This record gives sequence, structure tokens and C-alpha cells, in this order.
Amino acid sequence: MKYCQGPKCHEYKTKDRIRGSKGNKHYETRKNRLYYHDEFCSLMCQDDWFKMHGRRAVDHFGRIHEPKRIDASGAWYKRCKWISSDNYEHYFTNDLLGQTITITEQQYDDQNLTTPTT
Repeated sequence: MKYCQGPKCHEYKTKDRIRGSKGNKHYETRKNRLYYHDEFCSLMCQDDWFKMHGRRAVDHFGRIHEPKRIDASGAWYKRCKWISSDNYEHYFTNDLLGQTITITEQQYDDQNLTTPTT
């Protein structure tokens, strides 16, 4: 079984981290039970790891040096708005163009449809 990768996991004083028999008790790193990305037992441990290793990880895997951009033609996304019980409005919207186009529920559910057809 994997253990939490949080560098200070064993320092947090919680009852589930107590191990050992009477007179020989100690705090121990938690076993990982598929909580956070298979590596951490809590968001606090995940944050501890990122504070310690985050800069090196970003440098290793690729730091962004210029902003990424999406132009108006690629800025469409699907939205769903609740109207009343079992009644929804589905549509494409583009905030850059200020446009909204109504679509059917089937079009909304279609994962391959990413932009409105013209």
C-alpha cells in the first residue's frame, strides 16, 4: 500500500496517525486510501508537498513564459440553465463575441460537438 507523500504528514497530531503499543506510541504517515490524486491523504499534505517541490516540478515539466491565448473562434463553450422542474435550456455561448446560440439537449450531450454549426 502507498503512503501519503506529504512531507509533514507524520507531524499532524490526529488520532488516526497514532501507531504503536502502550508505552511506545508515535505519530506515523497515513496510508494512502485514494484520497487526493493517489498520492496524498489530504489537501493539507498535498499543499505541503507543493510548497516544498512545486517550483522544481514546474521548472522540470515546463514553465510558461508567455500567456496562452484563445481567439474568438475558439472561445465557444456549452452552458445549461435550469428553467423549471425537468426543463433546461441548453446553449453555446461565446463571451468574446457576446453571442449565445440555443441548442438541443442531444447537441449539448454530444462530446464531439465543440462549436456551433453555421
